Amino acid sequence: MPVIIDGKLVSNQIKNELKEKTLKLFNERNIIPGLALLLVGDDPASKIYVSSKEKACAEIGYKSVVKRVPAETREFDVLKQIDEWNQDATIHGILVQSPLPPHIDSNKVIMRIRPDKDVDGFHPENMGRLIIGLPGFLSCTPAGIMELLKRYEINTQGKHAVVLGRSNIVGKPIANLLYQKNKNANSIVTICHTGTKDFGYFTKQADILIAAMGVPELIKAEHVKEGVVIIDVGINRIEDLSNPKGYRLTGDIDFNSVYAKAKAITPVPGGVGPMTIAMLLQNTYLSATGSIKFY
Repeated sequence: MPVIIDGKLVSNQIKNELKEKTLKLFNERNIIPGLALLLVGDDPASKIYVSSKEKACAEIGYKSVVKRVPAETREFDVLKQIDEWNQDATIHGILVQSPLPPHIDSNKVIMRIRPDKDVDGFHPENMGRLIIGLPGFLSCTPAGIMELLKRYEINTQGKHAVVLGRSNIVGKPIANLLYQKNKNANSIVTICHTGTKDFGYFTKQADILIAAMGVPELIKAEHVKEGVVIIDVGINRIEDLSNPKGYRLTGDIDFNSVYAKAKAITPVPGGVGPMTIAMLLQNTYLSATGSIKFY
């Protein structure tokens, strides 16, 4: 029987820890961590994500500022809002929810956020710090994956980690985190992507398999070896008429197929997903305390 890596459980543990730390921070230094969120447009998934982040802030005692603006909002006005939050000492983290409307350059938006308030970990300075091993804000989903591996005491030392996907949000940063020289990483890392002709050749070698391709149930039993640790980042909605909603959520891993071969595995939903918000909150706390020094 594999270990089910419960992201919801770990996420709640982290939020409870942060709640205690936040109260202590206020009592000792009169600081309340502040997170500002900007939602451009009315994308249904984005609206849910922003509301979830707003709710999580309230649960642990953070200040949250949420600004919702129409999809036709000018890029100039989005950048102006970021500038205002950059200068606001009560705001320690800034998040602009993606995806953005086509007329807004997401790279301009990322670059406009001050690196020391970039709690999403997307700014080139934070990405660069990750690569060379300097302290910085880590991208939330990869940071959540590393936290799950750590808290479930999964040995990564010298293990072959195969990452499916090379996005800036998950694939590239998790690969960089896994090969860092520290006790909770130090893995041998292979990245597979759309240019990989036979991904099964690599996945069957994986001690740790991290799937972030966005392809429903791509990985099946024949693609993995016995005793593999599987981290499924994918979350896909597929039609299921037997479900009252008419659909079900599934990952990039065919859970039922690989279950018997896995040593440990994350479910979808309830695995990696809840960790993303937990690590966003943690980054905001670190920003509020000034724990990471930017020069």
